Amino acid sequence: MKVVLFCGGLGTRIREYSEALPKPMVPLGNQPILWHVMNYYSQYGHRDYLLCLGYKANVIKNFFLESRPHAFSDCVVSGFGSHVETLGESEQDWRVALIDTGIWRNIGERLWAVRKHLAGEDVFYCNYSDGLTDVDLEVMTEWFLKTGKCACFLTVRPRLTFHFADIGSDGSVQALTSADRSEIWINGGYFIFRKEIFDYMREGEDLVFEPFERLIKDGQLIAYKHEGFWSAMDTLKDRQVLEDMVEQGKTPWRVPSLPGPPSEISVIR
Repeated sequence: MKVVLFCGGLGTRIREYSEALPKPMVPLGNQPILWHVMNYYSQYGHRDYLLCLGYKANVIKNFFLESRPHAFSDCVVSGFGSHVETLGESEQDWRVALIDTGIWRNIGERLWAVRKHLAGEDVFYCNYSDGLTDVDLEVMTEWFLKTGKCACFLTVRPRLTFHFADIGSDGSVQALTSADRSEIWINGGYFIFRKEIFDYMREGEDLVFEPFERLIKDGQLIAYKHEGFWSAMDTLKDRQVLEDMVEQGKTPWRVPSLPGPPSEISVIR
């Protein structure tokens, strides 16, 4: 299945990086978070990507056009650099379509803009490109397909450190609940859509407002609850937490039993 990645936002909440880089290119370890998201899907055999570009689109284009996988991998060099053999990497290809969808468009407008590139896709994935998870994509996809619904998103518990207060009409506190024990679930940014999603969309609309309201009205939107690892990179603090995990070798979004990252990338411009 094709994977649509939204890569055009300004990333204003992580401005320390976004003034020089588009948010998907903010590094974790020696690779941008976009690479980590793409590698997650690649582990499950999904290697056909459609990137909706916008802010600093040229930075993302150059990353793929100038891609040199051996620069970040163990390798053997011969012929004074004329031949490079990458070690420990599976022979896989990523097919990457780089589509400029404009700077000021919202997520719904970006998806609407690339709908012709999804012709023939009965089901496809979408992702915000700034969050990582260890959810079993095969299990989530199989569950979604069995429901026969039109749209699904991963839902997770918010990573919050404060408490929710249950307050009576007189101001008295009835209970305090730790955020991680609450029954609040949020959109985790991992979507699965059938092609009929476009029947629920209109040009100019954001994805999770009007289209999702129509899906809800028709009983066509479901959420897959995940209690495991999930983290979005919204702020510099979020980025530091993920960076520390990478430095310590704790990368739950990489599944050890599945194939590793690709050694070759083909780019569709």
